[in-house]
Amino acid sequence: MADGTLWSLFDQALAGATFTDLTHPFQPGQPHFAAFPDEERSMVFDFAKGDAFQVHRYGFVGQWGTHVDPPVHFIKGGRTLDAIPVAEMLLPLVVLDITAKVAASADAVPELADVEAWEARHGRIPDRSFVALRTGWAARWPDPERFANRSADGISHTPGWSRAVLTLLFEQRGITAVGHEQIDTDPGIAVSAGDYGLEHYVLSIDRWQIELLANLDKVPEAGALIMATWPKAKDGSGFPARAVAIHS
Repeated sequence: MADGTLWSLFDQALAGATFTDLTHPFQPGQPHFAAFPDEERSMVFDFAKGDAFQVHRYGFVGQWGTHVDPPVHFIKGGRTLDAIPVAEMLLPLVVLDITAKVAASADAVPELADVEAWEARHGRIPDRSFVALRTGWAARWPDPERFANRSADGISHTPGWSRAVLTLLFEQRGITAVGHEQIDTDPGIAVSAGDYGLEHYVLSIDRWQIELLANLDKVPEAGALIMATWPKAKDGSGFPARAVAIHS
């Protein structure tokens, strides 16, 4: 095979790579944003009924399971699913790990010191990368109550991003997208108060995100790639996504 071709790259660099699925399988009854209806699923054709093939009918909101949020999800006139170029679907993957903080407090968020510590270990976060926030929250899947983690007063206590870190990542490091294990970009305390300011910020600057990521504990902090894709729904405002980490 000729040197320098992408086939050669696949044989030489990727044949021995590990492919880690960062996606939860979705199903009725799973954790989801409280205002959304549950998934409805039925069989249109079924082996059990004597049909020669099997076909499901799925009914769910776009923001279901591991899913992508394009800018139009919050921003009128923002980019839709079909407007995000495929060139943005394969990116360097940075994993920012705050699981120890979350173990001490479910309300924890990343701080600038966490980014500084990551860069001290691995160098500057590359531009056009995808930064995933690892919190350990994915281990609570698929239990809706453990995922919401509400106190007696009804307040949800879940980790989220911080404005300082998001601003640094997007405006100083030039990253393309972010992702996280929780249902929301914003911490649970903020969401419980109706505050979605961090998600609005991400989408308002024409970036996108993937929520409800899985298996970040199986991926290195640096050196991996993420392949993220979703159906090309015309003018779509969100859809279940398939995300895969490629690493050594």
